[in-house]
Amino acid sequence: MAIPITVLDCDLLLYGRGHRTLDRFKLDDVTDDYLMSMYGFPRQFIYYLVELLGASLSRPTQRSRAISPETQILAALGFYTSGSFQTRMGDAIGISQASMSRCVANVTEALVERASQFIHFPTDEASTQALKDEFYGLAGMPGVIGVVDCIHVAIKAPNAEDLSYVNRKGLHSLNCLMVCDIRGALMTVETNWPGSLQDFAVLQQSSLSSQFEAGMHKESWLLGDSSFFLRTWLMTPLSIPETPAENRYNMAHSATHSVIEKTFRTLCSRFRCLDGSKGALQYSPEKSSHIILACCVLHNISLEHGMDIWSSPMTKPMEQPPEEEYEHMESLDLEADRIRQELMLTHFS
Repeated sequence: MAIPITVLDCDLLLYGRGHRTLDRFKLDDVTDDYLMSMYGFPRQFIYYLVELLGASLSRPTQRSRAISPETQILAALGFYTSGSFQTRMGDAIGISQASMSRCVANVTEALVERASQFIHFPTDEASTQALKDEFYGLAGMPGVIGVVDCIHVAIKAPNAEDLSYVNRKGLHSLNCLMVCDIRGALMTVETNWPGSLQDFAVLQQSSLSSQFEAGMHKESWLLGDSSFFLRTWLMTPLSIPETPAENRYNMAHSATHSVIEKTFRTLCSRFRCLDGSKGALQYSPEKSSHIILACCVLHNISLEHGMDIWSSPMTKPMEQPPEEEYEHMESLDLEADRIRQELMLTHFS
């Protein structure tokens, strides 16, 4: 006797024929502590994201339209903050791991579309001067409007035999260039650079360098460590300080530069998909780049909403490739060297 077999259409079960919205999970049904432990953010922050991204996540052209924006956002936050598509995460909001993956993709793209809204340098003179004043108040370093550095984020090996993503530790990664202010807010984020590029090469090819070279931020500079070239707009430490003024300059430089190191630790603590603890991002370089950028957008939004980014326990990013010291580079830009000497004479003598 033949046994009838019913083939279930999973997408039909999930989405329905009429694009009905699935509300399998209600924010009002759980506690604030539960939301923080599972998704890393408080209720009001999640409501704000629903309002911000809702239109993008409800587009008729998107396959996951029938899954509510609220559920999509929770799925994405769960991945960003845990680093894995755990079954219990999908079960908690009533969707499969495959659907979670699609939700993460949708939310990521919606956040990337809004990156310029939340990640940018100040455009008015008063805000720029406020940046300088804040940095000067930290360690006495004048003229600084941001601190720059790079961080490697592990990704899976691309399908093609492409060694450009293999960093100096032999791991596949993206080398991400970022600039932050004294609060840890990101003002520039470039996440697309392959891991084989060293920090100075990333900066040389970046849009950030083009902006400063074009004079968009006159009479201001960034601080970078010794893995970068000295430039008229980028102050680096002296490799071998010899005078008291040079030592004071280096000490002030180190204290100021530590802001971005702390920011990197905070990013990787809140967004565990970036720290390598659950393995590399299992996506193409392009998709991985977008996920990193989406986390940076969320980082800045959380700052705008008054969340204390320094309060959570800090974890280290993935082990970073060793830096090279570029002592020979200091003399390549004579004008930059003159500016640094004048800075030390005026403010650190």
